[in-house]
Amino acid sequence: MLRRSDRGRGSSSIPFSAAGGLSIPIPIPMLLRSLGASSISTRWAAGKPSRRRRLGCMISFHLLLFLHVQFALRSDELSRGYFADISEIRQNGGKIALANKTIIPAAAAVNFPNLEVSVPDGRKLKLPASSGEKQTDTSEMPIPLASLLCLSFRASSQRMAESWSLPFVDAFSASGKIQIYEVSFIDSWLLSLGPVKHLFLKIMKKSSNPQRQIVYAFGDNYDFRKKLQILNLLTGYIFLVDRVGRIRWQGFGSATEEELSSLLSCTSLLLDDQ
Repeated sequence: MLRRSDRGRGSSSIPFSAAGGLSIPIPIPMLLRSLGASSISTRWAAGKPSRRRRLGCMISFHLLLFLHVQFALRSDELSRGYFADISEIRQNGGKIALANKTIIPAAAAVNFPNLEVSVPDGRKLKLPASSGEKQTDTSEMPIPLASLLCLSFRASSQRMAESWSLPFVDAFSASGKIQIYEVSFIDSWLLSLGPVKHLFLKIMKKSSNPQRQIVYAFGDNYDFRKKLQILNLLTGYIFLVDRVGRIRWQGFGSATEEELSSLLSCTSLLLDDQ
């Protein structure tokens, strides 16, 4: 935790841990100037500040430090921008990469990152639904042998998700061994607030097929996207996940006949092997 030690007028400092564990006291005005907060630095150094002013300067400093760290961590997204995403979509129609033609071997497959989602009926689920994860809802849903996770970060990609999910459920729903999750990400802080979120879920689209779940993930999703190397938010991302939560196939954008054929073939292999 950051601490401030008073050493006279305008000489307050914050201990900064350098390499090797060496703690170096850095004067607060110098730290503020390095973050571009010259006005705060001037107010701090201009004589002995009052208690209220010290508190205001410290709050401003911590806020600036937090924003500075966030900008540094998300430099990959800041360098792209919204128009870069649009340009990429116009060039390839949402196909930022080709779908897998064959199933990913179990030894080479990576785990799908954990994700908590909300169902319009009020339940919460942890994805992927695998034998290694305990669900947070009270239903006795069996663990599917294969799950199709369709991710949409913007409304424009929801139709893309349906181009995969509807043929998938038609092909395999009779087996009773599959599950589809169409996940819409809501990153608005307002819609993530408890009462607003509850009202939002009540009016959102529901699925009449228990094997096709339409769910919503609220809040910041940067860390989740980072794990899956997702940058463009205007296209859809499709993942076929096995019983233990490993990604065995991946597609992008809207489905083509050839890609649908490879998805259905890989799913049949999963169902037969398990």
